[in-house]
Amino acid sequence: MAKLKWGMIGGGEGSQIGPAHRLGAGLDGLFAFSAGALDHNPAAGRDFAQRLGITQDRAYGDWKEMLAGERSRDDRIDLVTVATPNATHFEITRAFLEAGFNVLCEKPMTMTVEEGEEIVRLAERKGRICAVNYGYTGYSLVRHMRAMVARGDLGAIRLVMAEFAHGHHADAADADNPRVRWRYDPKQAGVSAQFADCGIHAMHMASFVTGQEVVRLSADTVSCLKSRELEDDAMVNFRMDGGTVGRLWTSSVAIGRQHGLGLQVFGEKGGLRWSQEQPNQLYYMPLGERLQIIERGAGNLSPEADRSSRVTVGHAEGMPLAFANIYTDLAEAIAAQKEDREIDPAANLYPRAQDGLRSMAAVFAVAESGKAEGKWVDARPPMFR
Repeated sequence: MAKLKWGMIGGGEGSQIGPAHRLGAGLDGLFAFSAGALDHNPAAGRDFAQRLGITQDRAYGDWKEMLAGERSRDDRIDLVTVATPNATHFEITRAFLEAGFNVLCEKPMTMTVEEGEEIVRLAERKGRICAVNYGYTGYSLVRHMRAMVARGDLGAIRLVMAEFAHGHHADAADADNPRVRWRYDPKQAGVSAQFADCGIHAMHMASFVTGQEVVRLSADTVSCLKSRELEDDAMVNFRMDGGTVGRLWTSSVAIGRQHGLGLQVFGEKGGLRWSQEQPNQLYYMPLGERLQIIERGAGNLSPEADRSSRVTVGHAEGMPLAFANIYTDLAEAIAAQKEDREIDPAANLYPRAQDGLRSMAAVFAVAESGKAEGKWVDARPPMFR
């Protein structure tokens, strides 16, 4: 099959997330970078896009110009990635879905639950793919954890413990740093800071691996730096629809932690432990047996793990490769869509708009519970209750 055409909005020169998307989309030769509106400065965006190899007529000044240009082309893009500031995600995603494009949106997908429900309904009505970039679920061994749980290696899952803690916002001297300050400002960030930024990654991973959704939760949220209006640390207890008990800790003031994303799953027949900073090893303890270390790339693990492992055993796996697995999933989904066939089950793992909606509902539930000193609240969006 010819390369699929890919476009990007945001992720311009100097951005944190843009390079990871460009590496991920291009790694397997499935997508051609064909169009872009890469910067809030139109001239800078056009210039950068052309330096990246996009033709002049598809190097756009802003997303509205890109939408108008692409929707009228016979060779329009097959997928657009939205990597703009959070508050713009809804408007851009909605516009491209309405015009019949497939979308991969950075998280959070929307700023409100109501917006999230609108996106879910719109994607279903249009028959388009709307994915959300919970990119860490692209790691090979995270997918192997999911496969092990699904095939019953651990038996019924009793407990899942998730965390995403770092210390990069712990310095009180950074209180007025504009790159940090906005994250804790309700006018710019919404109702939550640390949980909305990092906690939802950990909660989504818990659901992804266990195959269960969060039903209700209780949260203890705190601003350790008193100048902050929104939380920089949260402890969340939750219950899942399959009966699993969940614990989640997320923090931006945990000095000594770097990225700090990890997951532990405990079942009636065994337990699993994985950390994103050491992604090549998965620790597996079967009940009554010795601890086993499962190595990424060893082969013959599970179709999901084997399909998503590129480099040979012993070599490091990194975030862009995890992102690349989301893009290969999407390439297969788009190909199946074009060819009117079923998607490969081992590729049917990309996070959906429904996941983005559930995350936004959890954000508001954590904010509500935190203000109510840990009151248990419903974590489901209204349309899923």
